[in-house]
Amino acid sequence: MENPMDRTFKAISLILSYPTEELQGAMPEIAAVIQSDPRMTTACRGDIGPLLGQLADDDIYALQEAYVSLFDRSRTLSLNLFEHVHGESRDRGSAMVSLVETYRDGGFDPVTSELPDHLPVLLEFLSMRPADEAREILADAAHIFAALIERLTRRESAYSAVFSALLQLSGQQADTQAVADLLEQPEDDPDDLDALDQVWEESEVVFGPDPNAGCPQVRDMLANMDGPAPITPATNDAQAAE
Repeated sequence: MENPMDRTFKAISLILSYPTEELQGAMPEIAAVIQSDPRMTTACRGDIGPLLGQLADDDIYALQEAYVSLFDRSRTLSLNLFEHVHGESRDRGSAMVSLVETYRDGGFDPVTSELPDHLPVLLEFLSMRPADEAREILADAAHIFAALIERLTRRESAYSAVFSALLQLSGQQADTQAVADLLEQPEDDPDDLDALDQVWEESEVVFGPDPNAGCPQVRDMLANMDGPAPITPATNDAQAAE
């Protein structure tokens, strides 16, 4: 018997993906999913509201530029989770292989150019897994979420609320020392493009059957969300995927 899809993990996967006009058009459905999930407190869902509003209404090019500046130009804000705990050590490669095997054992074969530990990809996988398993995997990343909350809050980014939601959905208190260790890593300068290019050239890794396949289209991802939920008028929502 197949597990029912967790529409909230699917929605957050989209919210954390690269903004597109197609995703902006799907905001009402995604907002409804977020605002109707009782696993998050009312305050938590309310805190996500400003980000959902931005992703729904702001200029798409400004949204894309802000997204790239945050998540693609800063390794300390990377959405590739193993980047935070393994860096470029050999342990990262082993962890990546193990994660790919976990995906395959679960019948999940993402068609994307992203690495397996890319958070939107992981959330897509978790949306299809039993609730206890998904919560346990999220709990393993609790300290990463907590560090990202702190870093994004310092930058006054509305994205911090999404990681607060993930931390709440994990049901896990982040280990204080593990968070402190992550926060000791110096912040990247997103405007130092030469240094950034050198870092990524040194660390380029390719996984998956087709690195040129591109991310799943939002229409395909939304088609699996078990139909629309009632829309909450006071909120907007954002999703992004290529």
